[in-house]
Amino acid sequence: MGHADTLLAMGGAFLAAAFLARLGSRIGLPTIPLFMLAGILLGPHTPGLVLVEDAHDFSMLSALGLVLLLFYLGLEFHLDDLRRGGKQLLTAGGIYLALNVGAGLGFGFALGWGAREALVLAGVLGISSSAIVTKILIELGHISRPETRLILGVTVVEDIFLALYLAALQPVLSGAQGLGDMALQASRAFGFLMVLAVAARYGTRLFGRIMAVRDNELLVVTFLGTAIFVAGVSEVLGVVDAIGAFMVGLIVAGTPAAPRIRTLVHPLRDAFAAIFFFAFGLAIDPGDIASVAGPVAAAVALTLAMNLIAGLLVARLYRYGVDIAADIATTLVSRGEFALILAAMATGAALDDRLTPFIAGYVLVLAVLGPVLAKQSHLLARVLRSVQARLPDRGSSRDTGTDPDPGPPAGPGLPPDLDAGPDGNLDAGPAADREPAEAERQGLRPADRAGRAPAVPAAQERAPAARGTPAGTESTGSGNTRVP
Repeated sequence: MGHADTLLAMGGAFLAAAFLARLGSRIGLPTIPLFMLAGILLGPHTPGLVLVEDAHDFSMLSALGLVLLLFYLGLEFHLDDLRRGGKQLLTAGGIYLALNVGAGLGFGFALGWGAREALVLAGVLGISSSAIVTKILIELGHISRPETRLILGVTVVEDIFLALYLAALQPVLSGAQGLGDMALQASRAFGFLMVLAVAARYGTRLFGRIMAVRDNELLVVTFLGTAIFVAGVSEVLGVVDAIGAFMVGLIVAGTPAAPRIRTLVHPLRDAFAAIFFFAFGLAIDPGDIASVAGPVAAAVALTLAMNLIAGLLVARLYRYGVDIAADIATTLVSRGEFALILAAMATGAALDDRLTPFIAGYVLVLAVLGPVLAKQSHLLARVLRSVQARLPDRGSSRDTGTDPDPGPPAGPGLPPDLDAGPDGNLDAGPAADREPAEAERQGLRPADRAGRAPAVPAAQERAPAARGTPAGTESTGSGNTRVP
């Protein structure tokens, strides 16, 4: 394909993807599955209009999109999030991960596709999409609810798990020969991760000087070059480039220039993340997705069940009622960017050919189904209340009003660059200031409505960054919406 033809194909593909995403956004669909769908429809594996004949034309741009996605994830992550949440937040995140990752691992072995495939599926089924989760919270007006900090706190725990999981998975996917070789590669990966962690803890002053550039153009070149260079070093050492990019973001997050960098990287991340999702779709044959429709349906059902159980257990941990349990379960069910990152890692690892189309179908279904379920969480809450009414009253639920009030979760607040969307009102006020019916819907006791504010408005404290993007915009990667 000639140079001009390549540019025409890329431009036409992006415009078509943007058009499709814009149509989908009008009915409340996230952009991640729509960019994927555009790649599938316009790619070489689908009959009809083919704008891109060779997916390799997008390979380098797609790799850069992955680097920027993980760089921004690290940039939005703060250890203070966990310190404020304490053991209770770690327990909540651990419950969610244990159920979903464990179910994914068991499901992978049940499929019989192989041990390496099962390890990949454990992460695919276990980690939610913070981009879609944050977008749901904004669009549904749940920003000021007490459970929002708990939900964002779970995504913070997922961030930590993701970094460690990628480091552990890389030796498995690299084709290491024998346990000794695998142990050597794992030691090298975790050693590199520890070096970067030490740099994140003690090297912020040095990096602060490096990033102390007044000119925005030079600042962009500096942080972008640093992220790409360290990602390249990661690849040389046999560590997935995403880990290096994530750790650079973590280091830069502690510098005075972090707010400026966060603002400057948004358009870059969104553009290249869109390329990443589009390029992933180009490699998918729709016929392959149809061939794994059964496993996809089973995985979706399993994820819904595990999220329901996790929502009930986490809500019980915080002494919340079934309404908030339903909100937690449905909000966290979406899967997106992190599943696709794992799929991209697995593509070059000579794994089962069914794995990539399975992940594509699974993400397409849950990325679309998640927002729909979140909007109808009250229906799930109604079912849970009817079931609860038939059970013996043990007096242990927050709805009974007999337990000490634990207050709101002390976990992460809202992203510092978050706005509230269309009405421009982020700080809607605590649940105690709402109508009694709304407070009742959240499972709050009368004492909660008598004047105790269950949460400090995010605008009044340093809100730890969440995995995602500023509100009022739509996500394409970690989303334009930490984990907008």
